[in-house]
Amino acid sequence: MQAAAESLRLQGKRIALVPTMGFLHEGHLSLIRLARQHADVVVTSIFVNPAQFAPTEDFSKYPRDLTRDKSLAESAGTGCLFTPSTDEIYPSPFLTYVTVEEITSRLEGKFRPTHFRGVATVVAKLFNIVKPHVAVFGQKDAQQAAVIRQLARDLNFDLRVIIGPIVREPDGLAMSSRNVYLSASERAESVVLCQSLQRAKELVSGGQRQSSAILSEMTKMISSKKSAAIDYISIADASTLEEVSLLTPGPEILVSLAVKFGSTRLIDNILLTV
Repeated sequence: MQAAAESLRLQGKRIALVPTMGFLHEGHLSLIRLARQHADVVVTSIFVNPAQFAPTEDFSKYPRDLTRDKSLAESAGTGCLFTPSTDEIYPSPFLTYVTVEEITSRLEGKFRPTHFRGVATVVAKLFNIVKPHVAVFGQKDAQQAAVIRQLARDLNFDLRVIIGPIVREPDGLAMSSRNVYLSASERAESVVLCQSLQRAKELVSGGQRQSSAILSEMTKMISSKKSAAIDYISIADASTLEEVSLLTPGPEILVSLAVKFGSTRLIDNILLTV
């Protein structure tokens, strides 16, 4: 992969990287198409990264279908599919990890304390291996996007990070590889995530500036669903991820949440301006 990337660069080609964990859906494909607009060659990586899963999480059960992924990736405009093995990414003994401070301790970081160390490490490695001019990630993983922006800036990676919008199912549920885990009843109830975020947007548009009032209404909506268990609902500065109690004109506000439906944990978010 490094040799191929170097050859492309010597030919004057622009490279875009779309990192994924596979089991591709329309959300991933939208990122590949977006990447194609900014580069001559799109490299899509598929690697289920063990370093970002805690021992209690679903690494072994994470859905995989490389044959299907290959076809979908190519149809969306992928020019090179990079599918390294775990041993190639983490050769033994593997002793070096990348840690982004502060913003990784909030939101997802409170519930998955080792997650972003794994994300930052594998992304840094992919940047070094693929040598992209552009790297494209999705807004659904809003905290991950913030972490990667910080990583690229702090470590002087010579590339541009682009964040693509969330792609949703017709009923509003954010597309996710984990949606296949939902039972029929859980799937029906999971639409409340998008509905609660839209309600937050309506409240802000209507003049509500108290985060506590918005959080209270969102909590009430989600808690009304029998299978839902809230991990967190957050209203924070979109750049620093620091919670805000009063919404004021200026920086973008990230309203984000993580909710379990049965054993399936889903995340979603919306960006708002006052």
